Amino acid sequence: MDKKTALWIYQKMNEIRCFEDEVRRKFGMGLIPGFVHLYAGEEAVATGVMALLEDADYITSTHRGHGHALAKGCDIKGMMAEIMGKRDGLGGGKGGSMHVADVGKGMLGANGIVGGGFGLAAGAALSIKTLGRDNVAVCFFGDGASNEGTFHEGLNLASILKLPVLFVCENNQFGEGTPFRYASASETVAERAAAYNMPGVRVDGMDVEAVYHATKEAIERAKAGNGPTLIECDTYRQYGHFEGDEQKYKADDDPNKDRDPIIEFRGKAIAKGWMTDEEANEIEAAAEKKVEEAVAFAEASPLPDESSLYTDIFA
Repeated sequence: MDKKTALWIYQKMNEIRCFEDEVRRKFGMGLIPGFVHLYAGEEAVATGVMALLEDADYITSTHRGHGHALAKGCDIKGMMAEIMGKRDGLGGGKGGSMHVADVGKGMLGANGIVGGGFGLAAGAALSIKTLGRDNVAVCFFGDGASNEGTFHEGLNLASILKLPVLFVCENNQFGEGTPFRYASASETVAERAAAYNMPGVRVDGMDVEAVYHATKEAIERAKAGNGPTLIECDTYRQYGHFEGDEQKYKADDDPNKDRDPIIEFRGKAIAKGWMTDEEANEIEAAAEKKVEEAVAFAEASPLPDESSLYTDIFA
């Protein structure tokens, strides 16, 4: 990892955290319709992966997708407006938090369906292979989705066809309120890769460097025509499954409970000479300002016109 990459990662990690904390506040004020599922605490995964992607690469996301969208380059103002249900949102204010998307940035959409991204990512990877392009697709999913049938279907198809796709599991230890250790017969998600003849790698998902290096190796494998990789990132969400969740199911002895990937990376980046204290402070202040501007943009945006109810309808 070089200085330029480290600075980008720290910038995006802070933008994600500031964005999610502001969404949390706005939701508490009753200014956001529907539910929100916050990504705070998992920033190392999205940034570690996306630091190696380009606009032409595809990602599929989850109901907890704000961090993925921001790291992939989606417009922060358009995202805030979308979450607040405004006309200038990325989806015209009709998709909301769980359906943020920007195909131009390769962000194929957050998804309210648990396990809904496997087939989409495999399909995107098949298009890359068929067209002879030098890109990859990445499917983000949670530990809960690893027990859906689509997990097995997606990995099996990708391996058979040697598709250029990465399956990235954000194992934050809970499928809503159910502990992974209770819901899964296997001790890890990564070990399931053996059944589909692909590498299965388990990394510290709170360490952005570990995520970055595992992703780099997987992308090189995919672009060499050797097929998919399953990466399990052991992480932890700071807030509840949804905002308002009391989180009574969380254990006090979880090793990731008191860790913060942003603080950890700041210390590491400064120690390695990738960033100075002054640069870190400037990045943090810039992230706060960027989110403030996004909120002002969203608040000034009008609600969708009633006529938009009859547009973008496919069925």
